[in-house]
Amino acid sequence: MGKWDIKRRLKRFKSMRAGLFLLLVTVTGLALAGVTAGTLLVCRRQAVDGRVGELQDYGRALANQISGAGFPAMQGSEINAELSAAADVFGGRIVVVDSNLKVISDTYNYEVGKILIAKTVIESVRGVSSQNIEKAADYVELTLPVVPANGKENLGAVILRASLEKENAIADRVESWMFAFDFVLMCLVALVALHTSGLMVKPFKAIIASIQHVTDGYLEDTVSIQGFNEVERISDSFNEMLKQMKKVEESRQEFVSNVSHELKTPMTSIKVLADSLTMQGEAPAELYREFLTDITDEIERENKIINDLLSMVRLDRKDGEMHIAQVSINELLEIILKRIKPLAQKRNIELVFESFRPVLATVDEVKLSLALSNLIENAVKYNVDEGYVRVSLNADHRFFFVTVADSGIGIPEAAQPFIFDRFYRVDKARSRETGGTGLGLAIAKSAVLRHKGTVKVYSRENEGTTFTVRIPLNYNPA
Repeated sequence: MGKWDIKRRLKRFKSMRAGLFLLLVTVTGLALAGVTAGTLLVCRRQAVDGRVGELQDYGRALANQISGAGFPAMQGSEINAELSAAADVFGGRIVVVDSNLKVISDTYNYEVGKILIAKTVIESVRGVSSQNIEKAADYVELTLPVVPANGKENLGAVILRASLEKENAIADRVESWMFAFDFVLMCLVALVALHTSGLMVKPFKAIIASIQHVTDGYLEDTVSIQGFNEVERISDSFNEMLKQMKKVEESRQEFVSNVSHELKTPMTSIKVLADSLTMQGEAPAELYREFLTDITDEIERENKIINDLLSMVRLDRKDGEMHIAQVSINELLEIILKRIKPLAQKRNIELVFESFRPVLATVDEVKLSLALSNLIENAVKYNVDEGYVRVSLNADHRFFFVTVADSGIGIPEAAQPFIFDRFYRVDKARSRETGGTGLGLAIAKSAVLRHKGTVKVYSRENEGTTFTVRIPLNYNPA
């Protein structure tokens, strides 16, 4: 037998069906063993107790008879014959001794006239105990005192020994019957346990098959299993997992498609421009300069897309490291506004910063700066000429709040639920004009969520947009 065959066989014993089967059979076997042992014990005890009761009744009658007639009467053949008959009925032996421990009568005729020295006999003669019972595997012995009518010293003792052969035979037959019954019952229990464990495991086999189907790449199937509540809950949870996996797969495919499209567009433009230059032949330097400027712009656009994608990937990693430190949010916003100010000045857009109080918070400065920069930069890009962007900072005892309000073109109400999706653009033509990649708001939201914060939007078309960011003052990874 090979090593893998042994492992495969051992693996079967680890299955749920094998465990349930062994559990049911073991519990039933232990219960039957306990019932059988208890029943046999009670059966034997009752048989012996019944035998002792018969001996006691006859022994007391015999002791009273001897006490009334006296030991001289025991010499008669009539009484000896009666004792022999009783001994035959009991399948045993009867011995009578006087107060001097001398054997007066013995149904076996072995000890007549001899002195019988036995502890139980001495105690009965001396009146220490009223009776003594000795039980062995195949007999029971009862010693009773012969008490005189006047209540003085005992006259002697009567010893009755009876065979338990008949009782043991009955108990043995009952034991055989019970063992046979237990064997038949255990066989039935094993069959029922095998069938029951199979029924209980069957739903899990269906789930395993579905999981394997999903592993093979099929996400369209759902599981509908009726049975125990726990199984139905597993089925429902599995279907919910499939639903989420479908969403993730659709999102992944859309993401790959968008990335391919976004990266391909600048490359196509660069190729067209380069081909045009190649075909020009002896073109003037001004034309070369114009084409090269356009190629540089497309390369810059490609670079921005790649940088945004890398930022998105880093933020998506849940196990990504957060470089937490205490940061002045006022100073951070001033640096961001200073960097964006030249972009605003080109279109004469007013940048206003309102700080209601100094705010110190424990944050990842790079990630937070990325989020706030994207929000403020979008407010400038999608604004009207000579408009405004107002950035305000406030805080309470738990959170700080950053509000970015602009006088721009606004966002249609139907588009607002999707603006944080990757590569989503409300106006694709305008986004390309401004150099947008469709990742800015997705990056901003991801960075805010990494800080356990929230970001909300309020907007009306042609009236402007307001983004509100709320982040805890003290970062708590839990």
